[in-house]
Amino acid sequence: MHLLQLFSRSDITKYTRFRQGEIKFGERIQILSNLEHCFTELKENDSKYVVLGIPEDIGVRANFGRTGTATAWENFLSSFLNIQHNRFCKGNQITILGHLDFTEAMDAASQLDVNQKEDRKQLFKLVESIDKEVSHIVTQIVKADKIPIIIGGGHNNAYGNIKGLALGKAKSVNVINFDAHTDFRPLEGRHSGNGFSYAFEEGFLKNYFIFGLHENYTPKSVFDSIKAVADKVKYNTYEQIRIRKEKSFDTELLAAQKHIDNSFYGIEIDLDSIPQVASSAITPTGFSAERLRQFIHFFGKSKNAGYLHICEGAPNLDTEKNSHLVGKLIAYLVTDFIKINSEKI
Repeated sequence: MHLLQLFSRSDITKYTRFRQGEIKFGERIQILSNLEHCFTELKENDSKYVVLGIPEDIGVRANFGRTGTATAWENFLSSFLNIQHNRFCKGNQITILGHLDFTEAMDAASQLDVNQKEDRKQLFKLVESIDKEVSHIVTQIVKADKIPIIIGGGHNNAYGNIKGLALGKAKSVNVINFDAHTDFRPLEGRHSGNGFSYAFEEGFLKNYFIFGLHENYTPKSVFDSIKAVADKVKYNTYEQIRIRKEKSFDTELLAAQKHIDNSFYGIEIDLDSIPQVASSAITPTGFSAERLRQFIHFFGKSKNAGYLHICEGAPNLDTEKNSHLVGKLIAYLVTDFIKINSEKI
């Protein structure tokens, strides 16, 4: 709990641009006041969604990626708290819990060279410590009968999200992942490329579907690993849907739904699947942001949707004039999820 920094009234003032005649999310969003009893307080409030920030890029560093995902949380807040509170989406449905403060771990990671074997092992250990914190917080949110919305950090945090949802529901869970990569790499030590394989190996993840995989960036060994568990892990590729047109986007939504909507599931969104979005593995080709929004609308409507995680955005890697766009995109995705999911009782 000592790493959790509660979002405060002064934080709301810091990020919200108040304007006469308008009501911003920042003026209606719910916050918690007591760190020691925050989850009891959370259980008693009337929000349905809990937003948690994970500003770190240690998992990305350990996976030989470009750092910068630690900057997505604040970037998101600047957009999210200035959304209009209106009949389409209401701020009081949401509690901003705050963020996990990994400053010390980030400082330690910055002194390590991923190309040195012993240093990389230390990075793995740091990621394991992040896993413990994330899974604990997500478990508590789920046990409070709320839906976690997790922002920022690398895709290593999928492991903590999956474990947290599974522990909170006392059963293994499923996941749909909108991603250019499987993140189903070998169990060589924790990093952003193997959160799902670790969760699967440890029994927290049951059925897994990767939507829009990029064929050029998936090793044969990973395809072989997936083939060995083909009844549990399924995928389609971006090239099958948009380039060769062997499959249709809408039909594949249904195929993925059939695989994962028989139990609680997490919705994982990796922003490096959207062209030109500043991220640790930016891509020039892929599904549009509009398609991603439709994807979230489709999977967010189920009563089994257990959490939403949006990761790998790295605003500091964008141009200075466009550095706000990653946070603005994330805010759109979050409200798309809330709008459709809040229709469910």
